[in-house]
Amino acid sequence: MTKKKIMSILQYVILIILSIISIFPFYWMIVAATNKSVDVSKGTLMIGSHIVENFKSLIASDLNYFGAFKNSIIIAVVTTTLAMIISSAAGYAFEVYKSKARDRVFSVILVSMMIPFAALMIPLFKLFGNFNTIPILSWIGINTPGSVIIIAIATAFLIFFFRQNTQTFPKDLVEAARLDGLGEFGIFTKIFIPTMKSTYAAAIIVTFMTSWNNYMWPLISLQSPEKKTLPLILSALGSSYTPDYGMMMVAVVIATIPTAELCTGNDRLSKRLKKNIKNTIIWIMVKRNFSCNPY
Repeated sequence: MTKKKIMSILQYVILIILSIISIFPFYWMIVAATNKSVDVSKGTLMIGSHIVENFKSLIASDLNYFGAFKNSIIIAVVTTTLAMIISSAAGYAFEVYKSKARDRVFSVILVSMMIPFAALMIPLFKLFGNFNTIPILSWIGINTPGSVIIIAIATAFLIFFFRQNTQTFPKDLVEAARLDGLGEFGIFTKIFIPTMKSTYAAAIIVTFMTSWNNYMWPLISLQSPEKKTLPLILSALGSSYTPDYGMMMVAVVIATIPTAELCTGNDRLSKRLKKNIKNTIIWIMVKRNFSCNPY
C-alpha cells in the first residue's frame, strides 16, 4: 500500500470519527426526547416511545414554553431584519464614502469589539432603566422586547463584516449608476443588495442564531414571566430540583428547529448563488430599469 493511500485512509478515518463526535449530541438529544427521565438517567441510547407524554408534560408545565417560543421568534426576526438594514448600510457607507473622519469613527467601532459585554451590563441596565421614565423611549426600557432588540441591530462585528465584504463590490457599477441618474439610495437598494446576496445570507444566519441563543442580556432585561425567551425557559427547566430530562429534551429539540431550518435554507440559497457574482451584475445591467427611477 502506497503512502498516498495510507494518508487518504487516515483522513477518512479522522473525518468519520469527527462526524460521529459532532452528530452524537443531536442523536442523544432525540433519543432522550423519546424516553422517560429515569431511562435517560440510565444512559439509554435506544429510541423510546415516550415522546407524546413528554410533549404533554411540556404543555402542562407552568413555564409558558410556547409563549417564550413566540417571544424568541419575534425578537430574532425583528433583530435580524433591522440589523441587515442598519449594519449593511453602515458598512456600505464606511467603504464607499471613505474619508479620514469616517475611518477614525470606524476605528473606534472596532475598538469597541474588545470590550467584554459583561462590563457593559450594569451601565446598560441603568441606562435602559432610565428609559422607562421617558414616555417616548419607554418601548426600549427594561422589561420590554425593545431593550433586547435595540442593542443588537448595529453591532461592531456586523458593521465590520459588511464593510470588509463591500471591498469586493465593483465600484464601477456605482459610477455607472450615477451616470445613468440613479440616486445613492437606489444604488444601495437596487444594485448593492442584489449583488451581495451571499453576504446577506451569511449575516442573517449569524445574527438570527446569536439573537435566538441570547441568554445573558434577556436574563437581566426581561423580568416578567410572560416576556421571557426560550434560553431562559430552557435554563429554568434544567435548574429544577428534579429535572424531567425527557421533557427538557423535547423542549430543546423544538428550540433547534428554527435554526436548523435556517441553516438548511441557507445551504439551498448558497447553491443557487454559486453561479457567482458576475451573473447578478449582468442581470442588473441588462434589466437597466434603474435609469428611469433616480431615487
